[in-house]
Amino acid sequence: MLKFEITGTVIEWRGPAPFYFLPTPIEVTEEIELYKRELTYGWGVIPAKVTIGQTTVSTSLIPRTGSFYIPLKDAVRKPNQIAVSDEITLILEL
Repeated sequence: MLKFEITGTVIEWRGPAPFYFLPTPIEVTEEIELYKRELTYGWGVIPAKVTIGQTTVSTSLIPRTGSFYIPLKDAVRKPNQIAVSDEITLILEL
């Protein structure tokens, strides 16, 4: 199991509905790239657990150019009052 503590700025991707993500920093991205063949279940998507505060959710990392996007589901954003442009710290487990 890989485990990272990541701090970064929340971004928004606007599709049919807004989605919120935390991009992985380069050093985390590079380490994930080393193991992604063993971790992915297809299309480069990697199952993960994300913990912010006392809230843990299951999700999947989405590969993006130069990083992976960590989805921030409502189940983790709302109890922690997270909004776009907030700087947050989370625990990522793969």
